[in-house]
Amino acid sequence: MNEDTDRRRGKIAGEVEVKVKEIISWVVYFVCLLAAVFLINTFVVQRTMVSGESMYPYLHDKDQLMMDKLSYRFHDPERFDIVVFPVMRDGKEEYYIKRIIGLPGETVQILDGYIYINGEKLEENYGAEVMLDAGRAVQEIPLAEDEYFVLGDNRNKSDDSRYENVGNLKRDKIVGRAWVRIWPLNRICIVKHQ
Repeated sequence: MNEDTDRRRGKIAGEVEVKVKEIISWVVYFVCLLAAVFLINTFVVQRTMVSGESMYPYLHDKDQLMMDKLSYRFHDPERFDIVVFPVMRDGKEEYYIKRIIGLPGETVQILDGYIYINGEKLEENYGAEVMLDAGRAVQEIPLAEDEYFVLGDNRNKSDDSRYENVGNLKRDKIVGRAWVRIWPLNRICIVKHQ
């Protein structure tokens, strides 16, 4: 009986050891999974949502986007890229989605509702309409070597670089660029920048 009891105890101890190893392997798996999700979300891609109609007609209110946070580590933002950046509004940070119009070292001015870069009218077809308010861009706005000028596509319903609360966008404030629209399902697409 003593030998039989010892065998049963040994068998139970072995089963417990196997269960403990299995639990540890699951815990390690979930920790690695959470770390991978954190690293991807922090450095590679992140989901964001369009709030408002400032990028209409290309982007709509409540569109869900995946934002590419990696590519600007290898190259500079380009004209017409749609970028995401923070702005302080009413004492809290909000994220804006706008299109890059002016590049570092350029001057931007808005005359009679049209954009001029370094004195030349910009040929573009993103603006939903002629701008009624040039804001501070009624005068030439010089951009420093790390600054961009951004506008919403729905120019008359956009809070953008024409106004002091946004102003010239510093390069280090750009979180990423819009990459893929993932919602609504009937409008899933890669976001076009050029």
